[in-house]
Amino acid sequence: MPQAASPALIDDLVIANHILVNEGVLDGFGHISVRHDSEPGLFLIARSMAPGLVQAADILACDLDGDVHDAQGRRTYVERFIHSEIYRARPDVMAVIHSHSPAVIPFGVTGQRLRPICHMSGFLGADVPVFEIRHAAGESTDLLIRNQALGQALAASLGSGSVGLMRGHGNVVVGVSIQQVVFRAIYTESNARLQSEAMRMGEIEFLTPGEAQAASDMNDEHLGRPWEVWKRRAQQSGF
Repeated sequence: MPQAASPALIDDLVIANHILVNEGVLDGFGHISVRHDSEPGLFLIARSMAPGLVQAADILACDLDGDVHDAQGRRTYVERFIHSEIYRARPDVMAVIHSHSPAVIPFGVTGQRLRPICHMSGFLGADVPVFEIRHAAGESTDLLIRNQALGQALAASLGSGSVGLMRGHGNVVVGVSIQQVVFRAIYTESNARLQSEAMRMGEIEFLTPGEAQAASDMNDEHLGRPWEVWKRRAQQSGF
């Protein structure tokens, strides 16, 4: 029987759900997970429900095959294979978010590539990949990552990156902690809005790869600052 995850990790996962809803990244859909802190072959995720309503009692464990380990027999999200296959492919990843954040969607369906426009989004790097589900499953899917094979294809598309877009669907964001992955998800949405606005004004001067890496490293040293603000804001909003 696996060891229980730490209450602190579960609490952070709960508040992360609420933050992401409050900051406009998630709504009634989308999900965030975190790798189990004592069982690396498991990850924690909410049962299938709206993320804004998640509480500690709703968190369950899932393994890297996408099988739920829950004494109450509850189900989690259909697209749990996004999480399981990324954790399998990327031992460095400790947290995963899948969202439909609206400003990001256009960059997955046009020739415009999402690139870092400001220092807060240096983690995007030089090239954000776009996953085309048709290459893995044909032209008649509902675009959802419903099985291990599709999860593996998505993880391969993401590669070693921090963010991957999903054509006509949304995006996936990974990080080494809950705080980092929440930061990245929020600023991915922010970068997409800024980039769309700047494109109407003229040619954009994007960050160079060196600038993007240096900015990302700098921001990683200060993740607690925005985390506490977002946490307080979510709590004041009634979450």
